[in-house]
Amino acid sequence: MTERKQRVRAAFDRAAATYDAAAAVQREICGHLLDLAKAHPPGAPVQRLLDAGCGTGTGATVLIDWLAPARRYALDFAPGMLACHVDRPGQTAICGDLEHLPLADASVDAIWSSLAVQWCNPARVMAELGRVLQAGGTAWVATLGPQTLWELRDAFRGIDDAEHVIGFHGPDTWQQSAIQGGLQVAGCRRIPAAATAGSLRHLLKDIKAIGAHQVGSGRRRKPLGKAAWRQLEATYERHRRTDGLLPATYDVILLALHRTD
Repeated sequence: MTERKQRVRAAFDRAAATYDAAAAVQREICGHLLDLAKAHPPGAPVQRLLDAGCGTGTGATVLIDWLAPARRYALDFAPGMLACHVDRPGQTAICGDLEHLPLADASVDAIWSSLAVQWCNPARVMAELGRVLQAGGTAWVATLGPQTLWELRDAFRGIDDAEHVIGFHGPDTWQQSAIQGGLQVAGCRRIPAAATAGSLRHLLKDIKAIGAHQVGSGRRRKPLGKAAWRQLEATYERHRRTDGLLPATYDVILLALHRTD
């Protein structure tokens, strides 16, 4: 596992206890992914569902209620997230890496993955999803694009050169990687979704509470000084909406993928 992924795992381990309370935008994205799934439904009843990057397990609830799979594999690389799961009939919790899935070839009928693959190498993770998905199976994936948290990136310009926002891959990269992994792209959507708060301090607290804060190699090592923080707050103010809230926008990429052979 790379150093960056180790930092990501540690961040999500720490965030496990606060994740669900702060994850309103993640729930919104799950709703959009479910809409895409219903537009591109499985061709046959789903018996074995992989929740790839399951987090606390609440995200896929909407899909489980719809598909009612006989068996669900809840996989995450953060033990703290898996520890939050409530035992459910037919569920198996697995601690594993999306780039090296501990599952046999063609072992699942469908895959749901919401806001997990963005931490991975696109070619590697798509090859793994294609490997474990059986012929005729379907995968629904939500990931983040390069405009994610653009307001924060904009506000930090001129303050320092640290990497405060990770650069994520665009839809073309994800679609090409899916095709190379043996998957057919049945649908692709790109939508904005915004977390909001009344102050920048509370907005950043919510981002940190879901584990989505700086984890890149160029991240800042020390806290901002008082003058730099005041400058950051003043710069971010220009993004305040007419409803009085500050937004943090997520550039959401939604994919529906089929395994055809």
